[in-house]
Amino acid sequence: MSRPLVSARKLAYRQMLRLKAWRRWREGDGGDPSSIPPGASIPFLCNLCATPNEGTLDALSREALTCTHCGSNVRFRAMAYLVTREVLGRPLLLPDVPLRKDIAGIGLSDAEAYARPLAEKFSYENTFFHTEPRLDIADIDATRDGRYDFLIASDVFEHVAPPVARAFANARRLLKPDGKLIFTVPFTLENDTIEHYPELFDWSMADQDGNWTLINRTRDGREQIFTDLVFHGGPGSTLEMRLFSRAALEREFHEAGFARVRIAAEPYLPFGIHWPEPWSVPMVAYADDN
Repeated sequence: MSRPLVSARKLAYRQMLRLKAWRRWREGDGGDPSSIPPGASIPFLCNLCATPNEGTLDALSREALTCTHCGSNVRFRAMAYLVTREVLGRPLLLPDVPLRKDIAGIGLSDAEAYARPLAEKFSYENTFFHTEPRLDIADIDATRDGRYDFLIASDVFEHVAPPVARAFANARRLLKPDGKLIFTVPFTLENDTIEHYPELFDWSMADQDGNWTLINRTRDGREQIFTDLVFHGGPGSTLEMRLFSRAALEREFHEAGFARVRIAAEPYLPFGIHWPEPWSVPMVAYADDN
């Protein structure tokens, strides 16, 4: 007999969380993390699925899965937040976005948690390096040039084989004159990017009992062998090719023809978005200067 009562209490509690987060969002209050006591619980709505959640600032880390329904993390929610803010002019829950099939978007191996709702609302296509629909950002088809209002590249460019400058140039080519690139990679605050394999030319990887080795023949014929490879999520195209620096990223965007770039590290606590550190945060690159 007690189970319906417990369920009703849980339902009421979740509704309270939703109302608190909804009120903050409606009031345009992104929240000031410095005003929140350590360990305090923060109600938030997942902007991907509209599920009410709660968590502490410490729990809202970049990759921790913090939505109890869709399993989104801060990075996934930030991609959707930035699309609605930059393209539609204000933060919106994806379920509440009006149908806008006149807006074209493209993703590079985007997470399904936000790729699916984006495809429902916009003329958006998620693409992949290894499977259909395919798109290699280092070698794009000219028929895609200038077609997109927004491009999402979240933790992709660190895996692109060198020279990575061509990926930035191609990203700019994909966008319309007023298009936006919503972008993340792991980066440091050092002066320059660390290229792990700067002379990569004719290369392959070999697996021996779970130990991966990269074998490269340089353009001038020298053989190089690399061990202790770093993979993100598993071997293959997830090989980490470099560790970017913020300063180098800003140079890459400028040299690729983007008019400007902004560091999009603002918190948005109604959607459970919080960046406690100044590195590896989102960036938005603008095709024009408007």
